[in-house]
Amino acid sequence: MIVPIPSVVPAGRMSGGEQPVLQLSGGAQLRPWRQDDAPALIAAHLDPAIQRWMRAAPLTLDEAQERITRWKVRWRTEERAVWAICGTADADPVGMIGLATSDLKGGSAEVFYWLLPAGRGSGVMLDATLRVSRWAVDELGLHRLWLTHSVANSASCRVAQRAGFVLEGMMRSALLHSDGWHDEHLHARVQGDAWPT
Repeated sequence: MIVPIPSVVPAGRMSGGEQPVLQLSGGAQLRPWRQDDAPALIAAHLDPAIQRWMRAAPLTLDEAQERITRWKVRWRTEERAVWAICGTADADPVGMIGLATSDLKGGSAEVFYWLLPAGRGSGVMLDATLRVSRWAVDELGLHRLWLTHSVANSASCRVAQRAGFVLEGMMRSALLHSDGWHDEHLHARVQGDAWPT
């Protein structure tokens, strides 16, 4: 007799409540995206570094607002959790962080992130990555988090390593960027890994 393996994260645990606002150091916070954040999303898709690493195409206002609406739907369907990174509660977003490719039943999710120039060099991405990771593992109950980035993207690599995401290997010619195929680093952390201080 085959005994079914129970879900690591039961259905409804994520969507059973509102997407939380997560506090960061220095008054910064992660909050769900709002419709009036669309200009920040448009600006991100015009930023050369974000275009390069995230393969982001320009967005119209309608497209940006539709994307924000879709993120709210994906929270309710437990497919994705996306936060705006804000310097203060009332500030415009300076970045994004989230969980995608979520497999709650299997207990894993992919972490992704980007920062606008106004947020770069401040340490906020490391803080955000640690906070989302702790929420995902300690509160949601995921077992494994992983992220990938181009091997040429040293800033993303530093964030991943400082947040305790162990470099597990390189995926050869894994993602097509505007300048050709890039090898990608694969980083991950699992439940029980020590949290950086």
